[in-house]
Amino acid sequence: MTKFRRTSRSGRVLVPAVMAVAVLAGCARGPGGAASGTTPPAGVSPSAGSSVSVAPAPTGRAAPGTLLVGDFGSDTVTFVDPERGATGSVKVGTAPYGLALGADGRAWVATAEGVAVVDTATRRRLALVPYGTDTGPVTTGEYRGGGMGIALAPDGRRVYVGVNVPGGNGALEVIDTATLRVTDTVPVGRRPFDVDVSRDGAEVYATNHDSFDVTVVSAGTLEPRRVQVAPYGTEGGLGSWLKPHYTAVRPSDGKLLLPFEGERLAVVDPRTGRTTIEPMTANTHQHGATVIADGTLLTVGTGPIDPDVDRGPSLTVRSPDGTERVHPLEGPHEGVAVSEDGRTAYVTGGFTRDGYWDGLSVVDLASGETRRLTAGSRPLGIVVL
Repeated sequence: MTKFRRTSRSGRVLVPAVMAVAVLAGCARGPGGAASGTTPPAGVSPSAGSSVSVAPAPTGRAAPGTLLVGDFGSDTVTFVDPERGATGSVKVGTAPYGLALGADGRAWVATAEGVAVVDTATRRRLALVPYGTDTGPVTTGEYRGGGMGIALAPDGRRVYVGVNVPGGNGALEVIDTATLRVTDTVPVGRRPFDVDVSRDGAEVYATNHDSFDVTVVSAGTLEPRRVQVAPYGTEGGLGSWLKPHYTAVRPSDGKLLLPFEGERLAVVDPRTGRTTIEPMTANTHQHGATVIADGTLLTVGTGPIDPDVDRGPSLTVRSPDGTERVHPLEGPHEGVAVSEDGRTAYVTGGFTRDGYWDGLSVVDLASGETRRLTAGSRPLGIVVL
């Protein structure tokens, strides 16, 4: 059993009753049994370390407005009509995490086994690109090895995936989207929850949960540079809850936005490594984040660390001037995406810890009206097609 030592927010760490638990990260372990997918895979599926055939060209884009979610509790991605719910699934690989969508209609899915390539128009898996990094046996759950955050270069020529290596530092792997091969591997921090790319494609950012940092990587030289992001300090180490999770790149100046606990927004200049802190208002443990073209930041609150003092799950919508609207949600959530017209947010209910559910919350950003939509199996990553 685990209990809290409550001294101050900066001292909020897990105090394990069993010493073996002390090596676990602050986001505590949830169940992770994988379920089988509903649609057989198409394309190649090589074993780790083997080569991969070049996949056929995608045939176009899926119906606009369709959602695609990664089913962390299964081995599929699910297509979702925002009004009607799930409309079909494609088997991609064990425990899908992050998703990235290309202009050509291909979706890139970070799984425990490799990066799956999905044609979103035909709903077929075209290929599975194995990792170059040894991540151990394929498993499920929050601490599984394999891909986590994933992003596509603006020109579509490279995919960058953060690879978790259980018990050690992770890697940023670079995939050539034409040959579907890993071309380079860059060392990063522990458990790269999120990967983002600058608008000009010159830099890649791996947000490393368990090492309190962001690795800034030059896309040209692939030289890494560590920037610590720890607005509460690093007390508690792997047992701390107060770590970075997801990053959004601000369109106006390229600075990195990392929300913490619904209390502090860390604004990081990736060129200098300097961090400034701005206040937030939701007072809840925060995970997923995205930013839209006008600079509005959307951040997912997963729920309280300490129910006596923290608030419940929510979606924070933060305007560029710092004004915030906090929309309460029912139960924990993880990721967020926004409709093309900017009017609707889709928040995944998968969550990396206990309390997840199989669906999305659909939030009308003008009225705050929220409805739940059953879809997927513990959905985490989400993109709007």
